[in-house]
Amino acid sequence: MSNGLRIISISNQKGGVGKTTTAVNLGTALAAVEKKVLLIDLDPQGNASTSLGIPANQREINIYQMLIGQLNVSEVIKNTSVPNLDILPSGIDLAGAELELIDVDEREFCLKKRLTSNSINYDFILIDCPPSLGLLTLNALVASSGVLVPLQVEFLALEGLSQLVRTIERIKNSYNKSLNIQGIVLTMADKRNKLSDMVEKDVRKFFGEKVYKTVIPRNVTISEAPSHGMPVLIYDLQSRGARSYLSLASEVLKREEIL
Repeated sequence: MSNGLRIISISNQKGGVGKTTTAVNLGTALAAVEKKVLLIDLDPQGNASTSLGIPANQREINIYQMLIGQLNVSEVIKNTSVPNLDILPSGIDLAGAELELIDVDEREFCLKKRLTSNSINYDFILIDCPPSLGLLTLNALVASSGVLVPLQVEFLALEGLSQLVRTIERIKNSYNKSLNIQGIVLTMADKRNKLSDMVEKDVRKFFGEKVYKTVIPRNVTISEAPSHGMPVLIYDLQSRGARSYLSLASEVLKREEIL
């Protein structure tokens, strides 16, 4: 792998916070500015794969075979319709991977070993994690240099985040000393809602500069795009949702100092 490669897990153990949406659209936005991106769909639900136009019946070969060592990375990678954006698709078999890996030596390092043992040339690898803190997410975090946390602007948003922060600290201490929170992105924000405004202020007060300036709005086009098998930047480039993910990509690049 390239020394300049950034591997970022997009993770939150809570579902429905815009995790997959962020993985797909941030990946597309980075690809749009000529970065080579590999998206790893590590969620057995496979929504990232579907959102990029790869339905379940086209995913017989998927990341499950790579994780258990049947295939190497290059045999599983699929091109998407987005230039510069490839994907390691999920598959239904992935749901049983945690049980199959439980007796494997150094099972927390399976993904990292597969990625480092193959010559792959990308600027970014983004990992769409499952909405849990199980073995698949652990593999993602062990393989990553940073974690990007999508956080829905809602009541009790900070409560769920504290558990993830503790998990990241434990993994950093035990498995991956370079792991850090790369950033927190606020999602599904409604500026007309006073509660949204209050929660945003609380999160920024608590986490400071870790929180991106870009806020992803609650937006119809963001919700519609996956059903058409495409990212919002392809579905409607002029929408607020598309512009917000381009802005987020710019911040990610600045934070990684590779603009």
